[in-house]
Amino acid sequence: MKLKPLAIAALLVCNAGAHADPIYWNTWASTIAGTLVAPSGTIAVSFAGPAFGVASPYPSWTPLATFADGSIVDNGPVAANGIMQLTGGSDHLNTVSFSVPVVDPVMAIWSLGQGGIDAKFVFAGLSPVLVSGGPSAEYGGVGITVVGDTVSGREANGTIQFKGTYSSISWINPVYENWYGFNVGIAEVAVPEPESLPLLLAALGLLGVAARRKVRALVA
Repeated sequence: MKLKPLAIAALLVCNAGAHADPIYWNTWASTIAGTLVAPSGTIAVSFAGPAFGVASPYPSWTPLATFADGSIVDNGPVAANGIMQLTGGSDHLNTVSFSVPVVDPVMAIWSLGQGGIDAKFVFAGLSPVLVSGGPSAEYGGVGITVVGDTVSGREANGTIQFKGTYSSISWINPVYENWYGFNVGIAEVAVPEPESLPLLLAALGLLGVAARRKVRALVA
């Protein structure tokens, strides 16, 4: 189906100014709790699972490109956010929960697996989307891989996204390795930039007029 000029104009307006979302990352205070501060408010984050500890300010969460692709995610976590440390090696269910539902949350994973050990996050009924990945600054390696509900890696960094609205995310880490970890974040809901709104409304109005004329012509 070919788009008419007005429809194309509306799409161009909607996409004007499209850019990677700034991510507001959680800061871990302990192995069970953290805080995520976004412009819309503060969200309490909790973790239930066999955590090894919280590392802060190490690791470096670099290189940046392994966590932020510049298209979906604008910025990765920083050292002060900390990292929930996991060792895995069991079918124990790990769950990160949010005090209010969040939209399209992201998870940054640091140094998953090591040489000869392909460690995994296996999510419960979820299929995350790969955002970015690559070797860690500290240990090298490769980027994480995502297949269905499973994220794998050998000394791998990366960020994944869960499309939809969530109050919690659960998974298991079936492979033991000393150690790997994660953090979570969200973006604010994107809205058209103020200068684009009048043009967007005008384009939508013209589309409405054109649709009504077409209906009248068909009825006549």
